[in-house]
Amino acid sequence: MSKVIAVFGAGTGLGVAVARRFGREGYRVALVARRRERLDTLVEQLATEGIEAAAFPADLTDTTAVPALIAAIRARFGRIDVIEYAPIGVTGFTPAAELDGEKLTSLVHLYLLTPVEVIRAVLPEMTERGDGAILVGHGLSAARPMPYLSGVGPVMAATRNYLYSLHGELADQGVYVGTLAVSALITGSEAHQAFASGNVAMPDGMEPPLVSPDDLADRYWEMYGKRDRVEQIHPPIDAAPAA
Repeated sequence: MSKVIAVFGAGTGLGVAVARRFGREGYRVALVARRRERLDTLVEQLATEGIEAAAFPADLTDTTAVPALIAAIRARFGRIDVIEYAPIGVTGFTPAAELDGEKLTSLVHLYLLTPVEVIRAVLPEMTERGDGAILVGHGLSAARPMPYLSGVGPVMAATRNYLYSLHGELADQGVYVGTLAVSALITGSEAHQAFASGNVAMPDGMEPPLVSPDDLADRYWEMYGKRDRVEQIHPPIDAAPAA
């Protein structure tokens, strides 16, 4: 039976690129996101490329729905070998001095609580099999805090901390945990479209760099194959964090 990757936050940018990258290697694909119509379109696109995929509409801010969601994926495909969790919300940034509990609460389910629940739901079968992978994407601000670029960063940083611990605990059980810090806007993503249209602005007119989702998907595949690091920043950043 061919392996299965479940892509959480599947969209027109990174999500479908990951589906294609793993699909080319023979993986079947579960696509998870909020909008059924968009998922069905992606399933049809992948089918024309010879990739078996199925849509699983879900609100990833609802942590209580995770057990049923994982059960539905297993019922359709029989197994889950890899999860990739990287929902790219169009949230923008908030200066740290303006953050409050309400703003962070609105982010914590999508970027912290739900990935923890998803991982908790898939770990038993992975550890029992002695093989599996958990791949989680986050923004650079989680790894390198920067003035005026806060909001999602502190929440993603908590998830990053959790993943580092999990990586150390599971490495000798055959389960790889890796996190990809994306240091640019992903072309074709909703976030990129929002910035390009002017609906979301960077502080002081900053121009964010761009990165291809196919390039990021290749980084995921490389990390998955080599399993020699817990985190990769891409595109690479050489400069020290801003003071």
